[in-house]
Amino acid sequence: MSFMAIGVFLSSALFPIMNAWMIETWSWQFTWQVLGMALLIVFVPLAFLFVRNKPEDIGLLPDGLKVDKHDTESPNIVLTEENWTLKEAMKTTAFWAILLCAGIPAMVNTGLTFHLLSIFSENGVSAQYAAIILSLMAIIGFPITLISGFILEKVKTNIILAVVFMGELTLLILLLFTKNVAIAIVFGVIWGIVGGLERITLSIIWPNYFGRKYIGSINGVAMTVTVIGSAFGFAFDLFNSYIQVLYFMIIFPLLGIIAAFIAKKPNKQFLHSRSIETS
Repeated sequence: MSFMAIGVFLSSALFPIMNAWMIETWSWQFTWQVLGMALLIVFVPLAFLFVRNKPEDIGLLPDGLKVDKHDTESPNIVLTEENWTLKEAMKTTAFWAILLCAGIPAMVNTGLTFHLLSIFSENGVSAQYAAIILSLMAIIGFPITLISGFILEKVKTNIILAVVFMGELTLLILLLFTKNVAIAIVFGVIWGIVGGLERITLSIIWPNYFGRKYIGSINGVAMTVTVIGSAFGFAFDLFNSYIQVLYFMIIFPLLGIIAAFIAKKPNKQFLHSRSIETS
């Protein structure tokens, strides 16, 4: 997942610059047409030729394990994976706690990204530095994203989630006191670290907790909550001062920390035994 995220960073760095150049050189209509054709001519064939649903489709197992027909233990590796349906997952506390964890970063990051320039201006930091901080965040986030996948192989996912929300809490508090360039740079560095950890953690936690078989329906619900969380960025427009809304936003990372510690990996056998006892 960490290596795959490299493409996200490269495209985030390349496409805004390329789009701006094409719009300035020709027009936004021409740029729109070029991107549409590129999707059909380049990306559709790439997806068709190279994307596979699961490692087993090409004779592999998860985590780089090989299928050995002479080894009777190899098939058991796949059988040990717990696959939860959406209905089963919704019966667990972890599912709802992770949903909360998925919505909070979307809300905080959307609000900060779209309003950073205004927040900095209100604090006496120029708009130029707001652009620099956004770039710094992406630069710092690149290696952190690469490293975070390896960290998640050693540390429990919900613990990393708690660290992410501690970082977001620090960001919001720091932004209240960002009155000069030095603090703004510290803010950008922490934002990059938090973003790098968050991106991989929220991608990995769903299949880690609930398996791969029904991950489509589970991820669909998670993405819906994420989009709703992003929409709450409008809260920055409800107050006359950003200070008030920043204090209000501090509540959500605190809730996220609690939810992350609650979101321990569920046990399917335990859930079934409880259902039998209840019935």
